[in-house]
Amino acid sequence: MGDRIYDAIVIGGGPGGSSASTYLSQAGHSVLLLEKEIFPRFHIGESLLPYNRAIFEELGVMPALESAGFPKKYGAQFYIGNGSKTLKFVFGNGRFTKMADAFQVERSRFDHILLKNAAEKGVEVREGWTVSKTENDSSGVTVFARDPSGAVHQFAGKFLVDASGRGNLTGNQQGLRKIHPNLKKLALFGHFRNVRRDEGSPGGDTVIIRLQNKWFWLIPISAEKISVGCVMDQKEFAEAKTTPAILFEEIWRGSPPLVERMANAELVGDFQVTSDFSYYNDRYVGDRLLRVGDAAGFMDPIFSAGVYLAMYSGKLAAQTISTALQEGNAGEAGLAEYEIRIRRGIEFYWRMVEHFYTRPFLDVFFNPRERLSLASAVNAALAGELEGGWRLRWRMELFFLIVKIQARFGIMPQVSFD
Repeated sequence: MGDRIYDAIVIGGGPGGSSASTYLSQAGHSVLLLEKEIFPRFHIGESLLPYNRAIFEELGVMPALESAGFPKKYGAQFYIGNGSKTLKFVFGNGRFTKMADAFQVERSRFDHILLKNAAEKGVEVREGWTVSKTENDSSGVTVFARDPSGAVHQFAGKFLVDASGRGNLTGNQQGLRKIHPNLKKLALFGHFRNVRRDEGSPGGDTVIIRLQNKWFWLIPISAEKISVGCVMDQKEFAEAKTTPAILFEEIWRGSPPLVERMANAELVGDFQVTSDFSYYNDRYVGDRLLRVGDAAGFMDPIFSAGVYLAMYSGKLAAQTISTALQEGNAGEAGLAEYEIRIRRGIEFYWRMVEHFYTRPFLDVFFNPRERLSLASAVNAALAGELEGGWRLRWRMELFFLIVKIQARFGIMPQVSFD
């Protein structure tokens, strides 16, 4: 407030906002972070990717995460709902995967650790502050926010990072939000105890069970609790004549792999329903503005890329702003490069998600081939390798070409949901 002009103002204290602000503060810049909620708070999206690890180390938060006792994730398991097909990825076995393990986290605790770390690194963190409006042009940014008592304040900054999550503050303000026409989904989910998990290191895996027109996740988030959710069409949910919890149980009881794991499950806390699957913004940047994480776009969480993309984009946003501040300009060239790199990463996972709902993709995905290291390329993609260069890109292009050939000629046995 007053006449102070911050180097950067960050909206949102989730993983993207915490990461961007911490990187900026570590580079010696003044940062104000405004978060509308009081942490810890509940949030969905508990499964991380191995490539998060490098960012954790750079932020100096790894010791706190290690001591938190979060389960370790060494791979991911995929099942067809009738039990006819199984595919297990071990990240450490991939030829191109540089990082072999990740955390499975309870987001209320995880996000709080990141936000506290930002404050410890010098970020001015204000919780309970709701941003109502932003203004930005080539000369700077202005943010209007209500404090916990409801009083409105005005802040000035040189750059603005929108990490407002699915609130999508600046995207909605500018009319940029686009709902994906073919992925109008929602999720039914809760935390459960007494869910059977595998013995040993596979016990920390994310388990994905694909039914004919929907899918389930099972994510261990502590020694006792597992997050279990179902992503389904909004239309099917709206037409159901029962409660969300009953519908959820009716669905999982129709799948042998789910029954085998959920037979003794007990709900811990409230059962949840969330929508906004999936959307994107037409642009990820504006004058002195960068959108990160879900404020850039939110996609179906089948490949657990949400937190990694948020922190990856937060890091790139911080680097872009830091360079512009050092050069004393509005960062036009850096903003253009940020747009390209973030769009490339988001579009890669969009492509994976869109194909996951098609039968030919499943036919190829559940019949992995290591010839030409195609399986290793998919492994690296699932681990979060977004900077692998041409050696990964041509292999993934070949993978999708095979999917296209499968759709036309049926060169592989078809997956069956019967």
